[in-house]
Amino acid sequence: MLLYHTCVLLVFFSLCHGFHFLTFPPPRDPDLDGLLSNGLFEKTSLTSEMKGRQIIGTDNLSDWQISGYVELINSDEPPPGGFNFSLAFGSNAVRLGNSGLISQEVSVKRGLVYSLTFGATRSCAQNMNIKVSVSGLSDNIPIQTMFSSDGGDSYAWAFRAMSDVVNVTLQNPDLSLDRTCGPLVNVVAIKEIIPPPQFRRSCFHTFSSRVKNGRFDIGPYVFAKYSTGVLIPSKSQEDSISPFREWFVESPKSVKYIANSSFELSTTLLAVELMGGRESAISQVINTEAGGEYFLRFWVGDAHNDCHGSMMVKAFVEQLPTQRCLLS
Repeated sequence: MLLYHTCVLLVFFSLCHGFHFLTFPPPRDPDLDGLLSNGLFEKTSLTSEMKGRQIIGTDNLSDWQISGYVELINSDEPPPGGFNFSLAFGSNAVRLGNSGLISQEVSVKRGLVYSLTFGATRSCAQNMNIKVSVSGLSDNIPIQTMFSSDGGDSYAWAFRAMSDVVNVTLQNPDLSLDRTCGPLVNVVAIKEIIPPPQFRRSCFHTFSSRVKNGRFDIGPYVFAKYSTGVLIPSKSQEDSISPFREWFVESPKSVKYIANSSFELSTTLLAVELMGGRESAISQVINTEAGGEYFLRFWVGDAHNDCHGSMMVKAFVEQLPTQRCLLS
């Protein structure tokens, strides 16, 4: 027997620029463990393996393989070229110049979803990207816009592990007349993204809430002592995997995943900041029954961080084509 049911696309976006938060009731505490081996680049190369700041040889950055032009930057040293580097994580970073690349093999569980979180910033005036690759999957993430004021932003990118060991790669895909010009990376972490609770697949099954991950507690790694949250870029491909499980960034601008330990959020531990006005939006596809009535409830708030102007969030539902559901 077949019964027709419907799906809807639930979308939230901000109607003005500024700091806008979409929040839900308190979830469990986020997991803050997951630095990759030498993820802060504190294990440095010997002086004999350096040419100035440039690291010589493919194996001379502990626990990482390198290729192309890669520099080791220390925040206590005089800034190269007069460009002041303020590092948000630790005291060391790598600078990926022309064809600069760092990679590391990581043990994972085949078939599971993982999220990489890395701290990055520009090191010169040009527009920059970081190419993130894991075992054949890749994406270019733009980092030309700085959203924080304390040394750089952190970004999240997710993938599904197709083997028990994957090769995590961060690369500068751009070329510059100044071969040292490129993104600065000073921390890399990984986190297993757990699946949402599984519901019985039945057309007559009643859900306590049809919104999956409605409390935002399934999300990327968050650095415990970093105040600016984690940027989640726009979905680049139809088959992209979101580090913010079940939600997708359906807009040109990134959104920010934040923790209560860093922001003044009175009713929740985790939230999503819609930073780009109408250009920041998140969405989710939800199963519904034709003719049914549904009540949508969500929380919004202000971080009290000196943002000026009125704030509004718009929520709307778009009807998707009818699908068939097999009775079980």
